[in-house]
Amino acid sequence: MTSKNRKLLGAIAISIAAGLMPGTASADAGFKKWINGFYSTAAKSGISQKTYNLAFAGVSEPDPFVLEKARYQPEFKSQIWDYLDSRVNPYTVKIGREMAAKYGSTLAALERHFGVDRNVLLAIWSMESNYGAALESPDRLHHVPRALATLGYADSKRSKYAKSQLIAALKMLQNGDVSSKNLMGSWAGAMGHTQFIPSSYLLYAIDADGNGRKDIWHSVPDALATSANLLAKNGWQTGQTWGYETVVPKGGHAHAGKTKTLAQWATLGFVRPSGKGFKNGAQRAELKMPGGANGPGFLMTKNFFVIKRYNAADSYALAVGLLADEIAGYGGMQQAWPRPDGSLDIKEKFELQSRMQALGYYDGEIDGNFGSGSKAAITAIQTRLGMTTDGQPSKDLLDKLRN
Repeated sequence: MTSKNRKLLGAIAISIAAGLMPGTASADAGFKKWINGFYSTAAKSGISQKTYNLAFAGVSEPDPFVLEKARYQPEFKSQIWDYLDSRVNPYTVKIGREMAAKYGSTLAALERHFGVDRNVLLAIWSMESNYGAALESPDRLHHVPRALATLGYADSKRSKYAKSQLIAALKMLQNGDVSSKNLMGSWAGAMGHTQFIPSSYLLYAIDADGNGRKDIWHSVPDALATSANLLAKNGWQTGQTWGYETVVPKGGHAHAGKTKTLAQWATLGFVRPSGKGFKNGAQRAELKMPGGANGPGFLMTKNFFVIKRYNAADSYALAVGLLADEIAGYGGMQQAWPRPDGSLDIKEKFELQSRMQALGYYDGEIDGNFGSGSKAAITAIQTRLGMTTDGQPSKDLLDKLRN
């Protein structure tokens, strides 16, 4: 390397270092400045300096994991059947029934008081935190004031949301609902067993166990009561279903998105797969076809849309409804999704994991979810069998393991 090239590389290295080092320092200084400056906004909402100092004691830098998750954009949208497979399956049903037995008296009391189906509460608990298991993973927990301040400071898309939720979190702290140490949640501020954002916590939190605290982090009764309160206050209809799976008659997909009475849908040829009739012909329902024109239909009643007040996605509310029905023992879906040729249904996914485990390739949970452990096992088996090593589950692979 010539002397000239060495000088050039040295100059580039110095330039890069000069660009990075001040940037890092100014980001930290900027974050501290943002926190100091935001107190004037918090003070207008009645937050004391003492509470504010307590919330941000020891906080000097943005949460890098929050920024990473905020930047992450999935490369593809999962199909409805894959979404449901990971959430409504033998594993989530089994644990749901165990929790139904363990917290039977609590669930019965909540059902009597709020009028909300206990199985829907269990399904929401499963969806939000895997029945609390997610709260035992430290890498999924973030200090809520720091996380929201990070978003308010560095994420322009979520800044307005983050600021309003930070004020709500500070009110929680000031009210004595939770200590700063225990004020933990997701990267976007959702908290506890049933993942409430701070503003929703302030609206709906309930002290169900009577210990004087609304503790959705450590008290399952408090968390489930808070969910029941949200649904009840948003119009839950006691004793009514969330909707019905329906066989769509020829050309019926043209009615997707329309609302009619169940009697009118029946007149158009819509029937339940079981052959049973609709319970209340006068009840109104909207036809949804999340799998497209060739997939099964669902006639969604008022309670489906109440569940969407928890999470606005149709897929979420459908998963809650289906899982609740399975936990209750009403049975699962009877029609098949229009899956691509060669793909596995949920029972086959469980079978594949079980067979890989029996062969000593896989030591994870048999839960139908194909994460890194399952994919590594598949790749190893594909290599041994001389197959294309893409790490993806398939009927071809399952058939080979069966034989």
